[in-house]
Amino acid sequence: MEHSYIQSPLGWLKLSVADNQVFAIDRVRAKGSSSSHLSPIMTRLQAQLREYFAGKRQKFDLPLAERGTPFQRQVWRKMAQIPYGRSLSYGDLAAQVGKPGAARAVGSACGKNPWLILVPCHRVLAANGGMGGFALGLKAKQCLLNLEQ
Repeated sequence: MEHSYIQSPLGWLKLSVADNQVFAIDRVRAKGSSSSHLSPIMTRLQAQLREYFAGKRQKFDLPLAERGTPFQRQVWRKMAQIPYGRSLSYGDLAAQVGKPGAARAVGSACGKNPWLILVPCHRVLAANGGMGGFALGLKAKQCLLNLEQ
């Protein structure tokens, strides 16, 4: 597993890649030690995230490591299709994965999304237009939504 850190509007992000795929993106309190040599996939991941935070990238084209339950993977695939600057409700996303009425299960899958930002769980909102939840907190969710406006 290779690790790297970048500074973002959300604070420090720990980037993890393995087998030429993005394994996870996590927010951490402080920068840790990075791998001494950055692989091409890590270099691409860093570059694409920096472009996103600079407002110059709206889509990511990085391979993601296969993770999660079949339901979670289904939700994450649909989430990845939500266009930049748009949002969808948990209920709408549940209907899109063929599980109408499973908004809470979709919310749980969103909370376990290992690829923050790349798979845009921040674009999933409550049915009433409220923020819902977010693994990094609502201030971080609002920050990402504002960035995309």
